[in-house]
Amino acid sequence: MPTSTVAAPPSESPSRLSVRATAATALAPGLALCAAATAAAMGINALLPAVSPLLIAIVLGAVVANVVDLPQRVRPGLAFSAKRLLRVGIALLGLQLLLADVLGLGWKVIVVVVAVVALGISGTMFLGGLLGLTWTQRVLIACGFSICGAAAVAAVDGVVDAKEEEVLTAVALVVVFGTLMIPAVPLLSQLLGLSDEAAGVWAGGSIHEVAQVVAAGGVIGGAALGVAAVTKLARVLMLAPVIAILGVRRRLTETDADAHRPPLVPLFVAVFLVCVAVRATGLVPNVALDVASVVQTALLTAAMFALGAGVHVATIKKVGARPFVLAAISTVWVASIALAGVLLAGVGS
Repeated sequence: MPTSTVAAPPSESPSRLSVRATAATALAPGLALCAAATAAAMGINALLPAVSPLLIAIVLGAVVANVVDLPQRVRPGLAFSAKRLLRVGIALLGLQLLLADVLGLGWKVIVVVVAVVALGISGTMFLGGLLGLTWTQRVLIACGFSICGAAAVAAVDGVVDAKEEEVLTAVALVVVFGTLMIPAVPLLSQLLGLSDEAAGVWAGGSIHEVAQVVAAGGVIGGAALGVAAVTKLARVLMLAPVIAILGVRRRLTETDADAHRPPLVPLFVAVFLVCVAVRATGLVPNVALDVASVVQTALLTAAMFALGAGVHVATIKKVGARPFVLAAISTVWVASIALAGVLLAGVGS
């Protein structure tokens, strides 16, 4: 009697398993490099808590990319980390955002946050137009500087489909100008006689990266760190509506019927909002939140290294001085809006 054979399910077919194995093999060298860099960055952070592992990773990636000729085999893993891991990290960031804390800032500070994002983006876009920069380069810088740095740049790139050199330029500018603000905001806050609370809101409302805000808040001291972090997370929350607006714009302006149209809200942004909602329920145990925080930090650190590894001096030179001019003006513009808001709202007075 002939022996009957049972065909493997389509998902388990040898051809598909072979494709997955090949893909995993292609990603492995780059992922291993990112893992090593993440371990190094988080190790340095353990020794120097004031220095964010995300900032360490970006700088480390840029240094490695410009000192060592990275082999081609690490490229797929780096690209995967810079996009996929970054998006998962952004989504998990929602678990660190407690809506009650944001609402606890008060309606005046919330208005300041909305003004910073709205006026920061629109002003930067206008000034970038005067400088003759492309629309995509302008929107990457505008959102990166007005919302949440490199994470916003990567999120916006998923909607506007910018050139790689434009994305990397925006990331590099976030690192340079955001880092310069770490000592600048505390120093200027002291010269202006701002209270710790007011200085914290100014730092959270003006500095580009979450990690940079935390560093500046730590320098200011007192109550500044907590309020700075919450104010910054309120800006991060603005990422979802901005991405939705950009998605609507692309759909309205896209003339090619066959062109790929991204969703109005990318999946990782939707998951970010779900994580915010889940955290608001208060049902997530503290142990799970702590684990999620470590995972999120590790993923974003790996992604920052991958982004930094794409920042080549030759590429930055090729784009010219105009993006740097816009970044400098945008930094001052966003900081001025935030400071005016703090003073008008009477924060800490």
